[in-house]
Amino acid sequence: MGFWRRLFGGSSRDDLKPQRLDYLNEALALERQGDYDAALTSYRLAVRDHPNDARILQNMAICFTKTGRIDEAIRHYRRALELDTALAGAHYGLAFLLLKRGDPDGAAQHLKAFLIQPPKGPDAQKWVEHATNALRDMGVTPPTSPPLSAEAP
Repeated sequence: MGFWRRLFGGSSRDDLKPQRLDYLNEALALERQGDYDAALTSYRLAVRDHPNDARILQNMAICFTKTGRIDEAIRHYRRALELDTALAGAHYGLAFLLLKRGDPDGAAQHLKAFLIQPPKGPDAQKWVEHATNALRDMGVTPPTSPPLSAEAP
């Protein structure tokens, strides 16, 4: 009925409240379309609404990487990891940016952190193998993941 009241002049202030946009989903859709600059704008708006959401910061870092803004990507990965030290994707992405920048020690540290708590899911194994191979290529022994146990300690 709100539509009809507004259409025929019976609106109230409550009916005119602006709706909050879902900037994160908008950013993800724009990124899928290849419009990275627009996606970054939406990510910035999402961070404004949720400044301590590590996943938004991680997504921003990925988008910055795709646009070649490596310094910004590194900064956003690091901020995401300040908020959530177990964010596997941030460790993974940051590691390869650091490796590209010529910081194998920093890269190894983040690859190890990634491998200690690897992601779950159907594609996880290929990322684990890639990280393991990268460490071996650097001459670093990859850590072994803790065994999964049915019993609590």
